[in-house]
Amino acid sequence: MNDALHEDDSVEAMPSALPAVPELSQLMVHLLKGVLYRDDDERLWASLLRLQARVREQVAVLLLDLVLDEAEGHAFLKSRPDPGEAEEVPRLPRLVARRPLSYPVSLMLALLRKRMAEFDAGGGETRLVLSREDIAELMRVFLPDGTNEARLIDQVDATITKVIDLGFLRRLKPTAGGGQDRGHYEVRRILKAFVEAQWLAEFDARLEAYRTAWPGGAGQGASQEKADA
Repeated sequence: MNDALHEDDSVEAMPSALPAVPELSQLMVHLLKGVLYRDDDERLWASLLRLQARVREQVAVLLLDLVLDEAEGHAFLKSRPDPGEAEEVPRLPRLVARRPLSYPVSLMLALLRKRMAEFDAGGGETRLVLSREDIAELMRVFLPDGTNEARLIDQVDATITKVIDLGFLRRLKPTAGGGQDRGHYEVRRILKAFVEAQWLAEFDARLEAYRTAWPGGAGQGASQEKADA
């Protein structure tokens, strides 16, 4: 009986072949929930740089890729492309969902991306901050003729809220001196990863399409984006 007890104890005491890494667990949970920004959590960002090979191995099992941009300071998970129809591979459900964007949201993202390109070309600061009035002015030319100011602001506010939910804008908190108020927003630089340079090169043609589509298609889906971007 004593031998049996010793044998059981030895089994229970055996270490795991793949010991858990608390930092790795935190990274996986954070990335599965959304974007990791260097400025938001420098400690976790340092862990990602050190453990990125392990993270890539883990997410590959879920058919995801790690997109890590050290220069811009953000990282997120992206679904791998579906296999072609010629490949006899069963299609698996997406872990990272996609959803259609309305014309106003799609338009605002395009205008913010163009504004960021202009901002970067000027050098200097790395944080692009716009007021609600700045964003409204960008959108104004695309609204139907006769749209009054109150309706414009309502439309802009509703669209800003959706863009914040997508993770491309961040509302700034008021400062003690009142320099930044509730109507100021930081354009998150991750927008560059979703609206690429090639897309931006065709911007003028796309804007013309928006001008044509807005009056009759404001509620239609214009494009697809990640739901947790």
